[in-house]
Amino acid sequence: MNLILSIETSTPTCSVAIHQNGELIAQKLIVEEGGHSKQLTVLIESLLQENGFTLSQLSCLAVSMGPGSYTGLRIGLATAKGLCFGLDLPLIALPTLKILAEGFRMSKKKQPHVRLLPMLDARRMEVYAACYEWENLEEIQASKAVILDEQSFTELQGSPLLAFGNGAEKWRNISQHPDIEFEIDPMFPEAQYMGKLAYQAFLNKNFQDLVILEPDYLKEFMGTQPRNKAL
Repeated sequence: MNLILSIETSTPTCSVAIHQNGELIAQKLIVEEGGHSKQLTVLIESLLQENGFTLSQLSCLAVSMGPGSYTGLRIGLATAKGLCFGLDLPLIALPTLKILAEGFRMSKKKQPHVRLLPMLDARRMEVYAACYEWENLEEIQASKAVILDEQSFTELQGSPLLAFGNGAEKWRNISQHPDIEFEIDPMFPEAQYMGKLAYQAFLNKNFQDLVILEPDYLKEFMGTQPRNKAL
């Protein structure tokens, strides 16, 4: 029995799922301000308990590696690393945008000649985006941060391109891309979409070094500067 626990915390949606040989058994999900730090371990414990599993039965853990929320990614990876260290389990890291693309493929009618352009909102007119072939999620363009304008993604021309995710809406009204179509929906990456990707990585022994693995933020954190206080 191959059991993989998946953790996805890259957006305000916090989710965990358990898969057996790549097939979904169950998922737990919350959308709550600060929910990653307060609820992630609770979600994991209740997910396993309600489905009759224990941590000792796990074969591996999988975690969403970014891009996305700085805080969410840090919490997700720290939790996954802690469990892997404590249980002596391997860790798989999956690109967040590939997880989103897999979820889109799972929920839509097959369109084999379309290239997928998942987008996550990165505030203002910026998004995180990547491009994949529909058929096997072969990477055409790696994840990157993009400031959107009329000419964005001009390098991706020649065949249909389908943009989706919570970052696609703000590009729809200004895009002049000749091959673009938009699927506007509230879809977010979720742990339930990680099963087949994680299982394939497990079979290929594509594991991460727990010591050096860091989230793929794509850009530097821009925090607010504290005001100087009078002495």
